Amino acid sequence: MPSIERIYLGGQRQISMKTRAMLAGALAVIGLITGCESIPPGAERGPDGTMAYLVQIESSPPEARIEANGEVVGTAPLTLKIFGDPDGTFHDFGSYFYIIRALPSQTNHYVQTATFRTGHLLTPEDRIPKRIVFEMTQPAPAAPPYYEPGYYGPPVYYGPPVYFGTRIYFGPGYGHRWRRW
Repeated sequence: MPSIERIYLGGQRQISMKTRAMLAGALAVIGLITGCESIPPGAERGPDGTMAYLVQIESSPPEARIEANGEVVGTAPLTLKIFGDPDGTFHDFGSYFYIIRALPSQTNHYVQTATFRTGHLLTPEDRIPKRIVFEMTQPAPAAPPYYEPGYYGPPVYYGPPVYFGTRIYFGPGYGHRWRRW
């Protein structure tokens, strides 16, 4: 009769409880990081994991020409398809803003602009509206608000070069050569 010790079958070792706990923890972390796809069923899919949102654009008076990011998309009233993140915010396609402009069709009217933040380089992002109404008779603000991201880059060092690490002496010889790594 075998004793109550560990029995090795076919050269296999038993896995300890600590190893099992570490494997379970690693699988849980991988599951949390990867997440799951959260685009609702039936929604139109777009590039980079986005989905389509329909935004109604109106102007008062009607027939204003509408531009979205510099492209003419039609005259108001119209429905604009915007590809955004599944959580309802604008997707970062490489610019800080998504800009919609309404150009007047009559004299004595003003250009109207709606600016939305896209979340580029960890800046805040705005939600995609369901409806935008432009009032063409309102004058533009005196100075449009200019948004600068909060990142200015690393500070610039103007002193002599700085070396980190230990000194290594290569010698003997004429003049000592010191290297820092």
